[in-house]
Amino acid sequence: MISSSQTFQSRRGVIGGGIVGLATALHWMQSEPSIPVDVIEAEPEIARHQSGHNSGVLHSGIYYRPRSEKAILCREGKAKMESFCSENGIRWERCGKVIVATDQNELASLETIAERGRENEVEFERIHTDRLRQLEPSVAGIAAIHVADTGIVDYRQVCAVLRNRIVSGGGRLLLNRRVTRIDCHDRNVRLGFADGADWHGDEVIACGGLHSDRLYQLALRNSAPGQDARLDHDIRIVPFRGEYYQLIADRRHLCRNLIYPVPDPRYPFLGVHFTRMIGEATGDAISETVDPVECGPNAVLAMSRHGYTWSQINGRDLMDTLGFTGFRRLASQHWRMGMGEIHRSLRKSVFVRSLQRLIPAIRSEDLIPARAGVRAQAVRADGTMVDDFLFRRTPRMTHVLNAPSPAATASFAIARRILEVHRSVGSESSS
Repeated sequence: MISSSQTFQSRRGVIGGGIVGLATALHWMQSEPSIPVDVIEAEPEIARHQSGHNSGVLHSGIYYRPRSEKAILCREGKAKMESFCSENGIRWERCGKVIVATDQNELASLETIAERGRENEVEFERIHTDRLRQLEPSVAGIAAIHVADTGIVDYRQVCAVLRNRIVSGGGRLLLNRRVTRIDCHDRNVRLGFADGADWHGDEVIACGGLHSDRLYQLALRNSAPGQDARLDHDIRIVPFRGEYYQLIADRRHLCRNLIYPVPDPRYPFLGVHFTRMIGEATGDAISETVDPVECGPNAVLAMSRHGYTWSQINGRDLMDTLGFTGFRRLASQHWRMGMGEIHRSLRKSVFVRSLQRLIPAIRSEDLIPARAGVRAQAVRADGTMVDDFLFRRTPRMTHVLNAPSPAATASFAIARRILEVHRSVGSESSS
């Protein structure tokens, strides 16, 4: 227990016990081992939200805008993640994926993805129906891209190893520490917690995920008095829930690995897809039969930043979203798409029809409800969704305001990039 009278000089803090926060803390400790790092997490355990509600895909980087942070960090981070998993006995697999065009209208978008893949130096193959049937016999499509480099892993296991490495290296994990006050000074940072305790240290990096905008606003309020409204006119986290089904055991053969549609270029979501996930160990061996196949997600507005079901409603979170000019502009531009996502969420038959575009043999009885995840999507005041990593600075602090997919894949590379931003005195932002 940290009492309110305790202070810790020559310490550093990372707010957030998700995969980006843990990777950042470990990288910080390894690069400057003389000063210990505390990981400060609001929940009673690590990886409670985005990192623990993850399909476990090791993304190749084929989708991302060339020369964007996502494109650069994904490739670097994937290689580092694969090495980390191999070195620490974490099961992972380079299984490959297909991106499938189901009608002529999608061929131009498929070619755009191929062009990005070439610019991003991703190895892939343009394939036609015969090769597609060899890879995924149940899929319907007229053309596809095969990305053999895509893989799968369980990021919860990665987070558990990161936690152990941090603690064994002299860092601390401070759980149940919800930050309610941030005082940034020229020489140190003070964090106040909901239980009345506090923490003092030299520097802080905030990887707050679903609450990253609020942490930034807390820091602004005290480091730049009178400027705390800035974020209201700039960036706000809008939570989107993605809901999934799983294939029942005797229908898992319908999806061998990963099957994706051609994404709608207007949105940063990849569309409803099929993902074989890393299964569980059975004794000393791994049985392929326990690898589940996940189907989804849709993308609906979450009524809470931790709203994994329709019934989980948080008044403050909902009013923050509905009262934000950027969200209202976003909703006015894309309300038809939003209503379609709600319809698919509430009616399983509509969800099934979306899946049948890729695998016509799918039936409603093949699907059982599975997990849901909430994505922290940063939205600008003009209604556009931030589509890349976004960092901001306050005195002695760096804030990760947007860390969308492929954040888990790229987490080790993002950690390196975060420390670059943090060490760049006067660096206001990067996006």
